[in-house]
Amino acid sequence: MPAIRPRHLCSVAAALALTAAVPATTATAADSSAAALREVMFVGNNWDGTADVIKSSGDFGKIGRIDVIPDKDERMAEINADPIKWIYFMAIRNSVGEGHDQFVDDMYSTPDGRSVVVSRPSFADVVSLDLATGDVNWRFPVSGYRADHMAVSPDGKRVAVSASTSNTVHVLDIATGRELGKFATGDKPHENIFTRDGKYIYNMAIGDVNTQTDAPWLDWTKGDRRITVVDATTYQQVKVIDMRPKLDALGLTDYSDAVRPAVFSPDESKLYFQVSFFNGFFEYDLATEKITRTKTLPKNPATSDDRTTFVNDSRHHGISMSPDGSKLCVAGTMDDYATVVNRTTLQEGPLVTASKPYWATVSGDGKSCVVSESGTDQVTAIDFTTGRKQVSVPVGDHPQRVRLGHVEAGWTSPAAG
Repeated sequence: MPAIRPRHLCSVAAALALTAAVPATTATAADSSAAALREVMFVGNNWDGTADVIKSSGDFGKIGRIDVIPDKDERMAEINADPIKWIYFMAIRNSVGEGHDQFVDDMYSTPDGRSVVVSRPSFADVVSLDLATGDVNWRFPVSGYRADHMAVSPDGKRVAVSASTSNTVHVLDIATGRELGKFATGDKPHENIFTRDGKYIYNMAIGDVNTQTDAPWLDWTKGDRRITVVDATTYQQVKVIDMRPKLDALGLTDYSDAVRPAVFSPDESKLYFQVSFFNGFFEYDLATEKITRTKTLPKNPATSDDRTTFVNDSRHHGISMSPDGSKLCVAGTMDDYATVVNRTTLQEGPLVTASKPYWATVSGDGKSCVVSESGTDQVTAIDFTTGRKQVSVPVGDHPQRVRLGHVEAGWTSPAAG
C-alpha cells in the first residue's frame, strides 16, 4: 500500500456514524463461536449514573438498565480521603455538571456483547462492567481528574479516552483495560474518532469551556484548541489542524475555533463540525484543508445571545450523518430543537422541538437520527427522509451520549440494575 502523502493525512477519517456502529459489525466477526448477539443502543444517563439499553431501531423500546457506578461507595471514600481529588470532584459538580455529579460520559460494548466500557468524568476513570452481573471487570484511572469522550477502534479491540484535565488521550485494551499507549493533545481533549482503517486517531481539543471569558475579544483566554491526528500504532503525532487561521481567512474572526462534535462524510473527503457558541456548523475539505461552506441554523427567539448562558459554551452540540451521506442531523442544544439538513443544499428541514438535545447518532437500521434530550430525560428518533419526529422514549436523568452496541441475545438487566 503506498504511503499517505502528508497533505492527505486528514482525508483518512471515519464517519462518526460508522464509528459508532463499529461494535455492531465487528462483534460477530470477532469470534464465530460467540453467543448470538442483539444490536442495541446504550444511553448514558450522566447525572444518575445509569445507562439505559434500548432497541436500536423500530420503536426504540427499553430493554433494560445498567448501574454504571456499582463501586460508588469505594470511589467516594477515595475522593473524600484526598483533598485534591475532592476539590476537582466538587469543581466538576459545580461547573460542567451544572450542580450534579457526572457519572457517565461515554460507553461502548465489547465485541462479544458481554461487557460495556464506560468513561466516568467525576470518578476520573474508565470501567468495564459485566453485562450479566453488573460487576466491575476492570478499572483504569485516567491521568488528571476527569474522563471524557471515548472512541472504539474498527476491530472493537481498543478504546481511546480523553483525560480532559491532563491534555492526554489514553488508548486501552478493551478486554483487559491495559494501557496500550497515550498521546498529548491540545487543551481539554474532547471527541475522539478512529479512522475507518484503524490507522489514525483524531482528537478534538475544545479548550476551557467553563470560564466566563466568552466575549470574542477574550477568545485568546480559552487555550490551545486544535485537532490532533496520531498514528494509532505508535501514538505519535502526524498532523495538527488549527481552525483559527482557516476561520480568519473567511473573515470569521469572531467565531470560536473550538471544534465540538464532528462527522466525516462516507468517502472521507469532508468534515462537518460544530464550534463553541455557534448555531450551525461548517464544512471542511480535507484535501484542500479549507472551510468550504458555513451553515447558520435558525435561532430560537427564546434563547439568549449572551454567551455566558450557553451550557459549557455549546450552543449546538451533536451532529450525525445518514449512512448514504445525503443528510446531516444536528442537535440545536441551547435553541431546543433538532433538525435534518440536506447535505447537498444545506437546507434544513422541520425544526423538531427538543429540550436541550445533547447528542445525535444514527439508528441501527440507518433510517433515523436519534438525539438525547437532556432537558426532558428522553431520546427522540427523527426520520432522515422526512425530517419528522417518529417517537420519544423516556430514559434516566440527563441523557447525553448514545452509542450503538451489542448485548447477548436474551439479555436482561443485572439484578443490581
